[in-house]
Amino acid sequence: MAGLRAGEGIFRRKPIEHIEETEAAEGPRLERTLGLWQLTAIGVGGIIGAGIFTLAGTVANGTAGPGVLVSFLIAGVASAAAALSYAEFAGMIPKAGSAYTYGYAVLGEFAGWFIGWDLLLEYTAIVAVVAIGISGYFGFLIENLGADLPAWMLGAPGTGAGHKVDLFAALLCLLIAWLLTLGIRNAARFETFVVGLKVLVVLVVILVGAFHITTANYHPFFPYGISGVFTGAATVFFAVFGYDAMSTAAEESKDAQRHMPKAIIYSLVIAMVLYVAACLVLTGMQNYRYIDKESGFSTAFQSVGLNRLADLIAAGAIIGILTVMFTFMLGVTRVWFAMSRDGLLPKWFAKTHPTRHVPTRVTWIVGVASAAIAGFLPIAEAAELTNIGILLAFVVVCTAVIVLRYRQPDLPRSFRTPWMPFVPGLGVVFSIWLITFLQWQTWVRFALWFLAGCVFYFAYSYRHSELARRR
Repeated sequence: MAGLRAGEGIFRRKPIEHIEETEAAEGPRLERTLGLWQLTAIGVGGIIGAGIFTLAGTVANGTAGPGVLVSFLIAGVASAAAALSYAEFAGMIPKAGSAYTYGYAVLGEFAGWFIGWDLLLEYTAIVAVVAIGISGYFGFLIENLGADLPAWMLGAPGTGAGHKVDLFAALLCLLIAWLLTLGIRNAARFETFVVGLKVLVVLVVILVGAFHITTANYHPFFPYGISGVFTGAATVFFAVFGYDAMSTAAEESKDAQRHMPKAIIYSLVIAMVLYVAACLVLTGMQNYRYIDKESGFSTAFQSVGLNRLADLIAAGAIIGILTVMFTFMLGVTRVWFAMSRDGLLPKWFAKTHPTRHVPTRVTWIVGVASAAIAGFLPIAEAAELTNIGILLAFVVVCTAVIVLRYRQPDLPRSFRTPWMPFVPGLGVVFSIWLITFLQWQTWVRFALWFLAGCVFYFAYSYRHSELARRR
């Protein structure tokens, strides 16, 4: 009998039909201020960044060659299948938490806890990885300006002679945390402005670079074979999500049921068009073997004598990639807030600022944690903490949208994922397939984090859950 009660406990679900009323009585709520284009800007800000300015060059140089644009297309197809599933949920459950909340409402409390706990680590690590990537462009820009900074502040221990901390990356994490504590209205205005600058820089890169393309650089198009293209797709998948973190802001949208599905789709389409065009320009300007892995576009423009434009691109990359940090730090703080409000984490974390209505406590905790990772871990080790959690979140969301469509087919939906269950099923298959490319060390780290989460859930969350308290 006790076992039956336990089983009922871990599978207890939030009632979707009444989720708005039940959460209204559970504690703090977030302020609804974001419009459609602010949401889209947050999504574009999360997707476009490291993918264009860093990963495109890295994958082109050693993995896929000019076929890197096909890698982006494959990753984009996989991501689109998940994006359509997210869009259906975002219009139906306009609450903070994204995949955590969707999993909780459809698959049960433990599934929700599993993905929420996972995203706390993944999103925080992504913020750190992106900060380290920006730091690489910062070093390029400082060197070109003739400045000579002390070696101790230029990188994490072990990344170079005399390196002790990546100070610039760590400070960036704290800066983004501070921006988010100013309130979502002010933070979103900053994000929208910077995203506009970033898109402008990418368009300049594409339009100017198009006049310096040498078609011979496209041959051979698949120097590493088709397997290199697929391996590249697994790598650049890191660059084609971001809408999932944006969907955590559903509770701060003025009209989430109408705007969230549109913002998710718009942001992915805009990003994929720019990605493909940028890859064509990069691999056409410079032979894939000579593309710099850290600052690909800057060095490509240098190679054709456009040094000033190379500096502008480096500056644009620094500003533009900031928006990725913003989107994912926003995501992790909203997931943490939702889990705390639900009682799965201590309620203390769900406390919001009395006038700005943002979870300042968790924002500063995430800011400090990401700063520590960015400052003291090499980018390769920090990057190993990412991807697996996002892919598992996609599996959960795509599975949940299928389950809910058949369990409650008449539930009101402002957006319906097309070609059910083929599209979400494709998202599940692609995500699991991409997971198989991850290194075994990634699985070990994930297993340890999951084990720690299980211990915490059964020691604390199971008994303190709001659903447990009501029942």
